[in-house]
Amino acid sequence: MGRSTYEPPAGRTFLERPGWPEVLAGAAAYGASLLLVAVLLPLVTDPVVHGNVGLVVSGAMGLVALSVAVLIRIRGLAAFGFRRARPRHLLVGALLGLVAYVLGTIAAIVYMVATGGVQNVQESYQAAAAGGGLSLAFALVAGAVITPLGEEGFFRGVVANALLARYGAWVGVLASAGVFAVAHGINPIMPAAFVVGVLTAILFRWSGSVWPGVVLHGVNNATALLIPLIVELVAA
Repeated sequence: MGRSTYEPPAGRTFLERPGWPEVLAGAAAYGASLLLVAVLLPLVTDPVVHGNVGLVVSGAMGLVALSVAVLIRIRGLAAFGFRRARPRHLLVGALLGLVAYVLGTIAAIVYMVATGGVQNVQESYQAAAAGGGLSLAFALVAGAVITPLGEEGFFRGVVANALLARYGAWVGVLASAGVFAVAHGINPIMPAAFVVGVLTAILFRWSGSVWPGVVLHGVNNATALLIPLIVELVAA
């Protein structure tokens, strides 16, 4: 691939960016990890343990894919967006995390109404959050730190990064969000994941860093874990 015409945000120097080799290698690693998880995770029958393990492996798959992508050619995390973010970018990320939760919930409801099926695909995650203080703490670390770090590292640091550089803002944002959504399966979470994917890709393009997206993703996931628990406690 030739050098991209994509320009970094104002005040930042140009760094070599990932391209199709990194995307394809990372996607292959992610797909292999996903198949392995699909085989092994159902063996965990306890719903609380299942939920916590599921949250951890969600992030681990992204970290594996990112690691493979980094080793292909560039071998430097800065080119994948792991660089310092400005405080205002992080603050916007936190605020957009709440927006993402609201919009994602609406999108999931619309999906269920349109398809005529009600499905709670995050039941095990909610069971982990409701499994006591220690389980809740573990679920929050896994869901609001590990998962965002892994998923943002791969889906924004590799996929969105490469598509933005090669095809520009519209394709880069929407296509990377679509890939991220489909990776969550064809279910009510898919449109919610698309919302997160769009907002985090926009943040990545604006800031040049994955960290605002990690913050957004973490706030969204933490809210998704805590709201059902709070509702259950209030209703009890």
